[in-house]
Amino acid sequence: MKRYSVFALAREAMRHHTGWERAWASPEPRKHYDVVIVGAGGHGLATAYYLGKNFGITNVAVIEKGWLGGGNTGRNTTIIRSNYLQDPSAAIYDKALKLYENLSQDLNYNVMFSPRGLLMLAQTHHEVRGYLRTVHANHLQGVATEWIEPAKVKEIVPIINIDGPRYPVLGALYQRRGGTARHDAVAWGYARACSAMGMHIIQQTEVTGVRQQDGQVTGVDTSRGFIGCGKLAMIVAGHSGQLAEMAGFRLPIEAVALQALVSEPIKPCMDVVVMANTVHGYMSQSDKGEMVIGGGTDGFNNFTQRGSFHHIEETLRALVETFPMISRLKMLRQWGGIVDMTGDRSPILSKTPLGNCFINCGWGTGGFKAIPGSGWAMAELMAKGHSPLAADFGLERFREGRFIDESVAAGVAH
Repeated sequence: MKRYSVFALAREAMRHHTGWERAWASPEPRKHYDVVIVGAGGHGLATAYYLGKNFGITNVAVIEKGWLGGGNTGRNTTIIRSNYLQDPSAAIYDKALKLYENLSQDLNYNVMFSPRGLLMLAQTHHEVRGYLRTVHANHLQGVATEWIEPAKVKEIVPIINIDGPRYPVLGALYQRRGGTARHDAVAWGYARACSAMGMHIIQQTEVTGVRQQDGQVTGVDTSRGFIGCGKLAMIVAGHSGQLAEMAGFRLPIEAVALQALVSEPIKPCMDVVVMANTVHGYMSQSDKGEMVIGGGTDGFNNFTQRGSFHHIEETLRALVETFPMISRLKMLRQWGGIVDMTGDRSPILSKTPLGNCFINCGWGTGGFKAIPGSGWAMAELMAKGHSPLAADFGLERFREGRFIDESVAAGVAH
């Protein structure tokens, strides 16, 4: 793999960019791999990458029924933060944030990480108390967050209306290290690095069955034939339940659509991410000038990746009061992603009842921000059988009643 650099760019410019190679290969599948990962989204690719980088396991296939990064990885609002309440959540999300901070250098691929800061608005007295509790918890966890007053919020976000009659801004939880990254670039960077290590990324290949013998996984049936493996990882977000059923067990998750939209591009007016959980809305401005807007999940189970008019109304009717200027913007495009929600709104990174079969799912609305930390933990779990980052997120917690309740932090917004 050729390294990307300013010198490579200059060299290729001199020869009319005819020397660039494909970012990743598209090989024919082998009959057997040490590890098969189902799902070529950010989490699956990150798992493969850290299996190779941290443990030297490179006989790996990443199988995707569509195209690389075509699921939730390419359908989110790119927000990154780690100011979660519970200790296990803060640990894995802050690990992800620390990895994001150097990911472009690590992958030799610009993921456009932008630590522009993130505000979580408190618009009720209940939220004020909750966020002050989070600040204290984050300080104990070593996660840098702070509480700021309304005047400071207005200074950071001049376009905000802090005196709304229904939703006044009473303060905000502020994480300066939070921000955004380019979602496609994260997937592409990991894919390029995996391919360079000799791993196979197999697109347009659907898994139709999971084979087992004596309680151990032996491989997967696909639309391109049987592929054997020593270990299997299921990392397919909203379709985790269907894949688990093929393997003979059930998951405590439900699939719902999470919708978002972007406006027409305008001049720079907001250089921070703002979340408003009371009104189920959050917003940031992209590098192209679009206002990226998202809200809560749909109120019913579904597998659609299209937007709907009721979401536009529900999300924007409250955001317009907090950001009056957006009332005059035209919508450019809208989309949906299929998210997998657990009862406690925390993920599952776990061994399964089927031997040598592992599951990574349940990230709900917080999947993108966790990609590097999730991949790191999952790779460690698969290679060593245990990971401190993943230890509290096992399937057994639902049987034991040992929940990691992040319904406020993760159930509404990114």
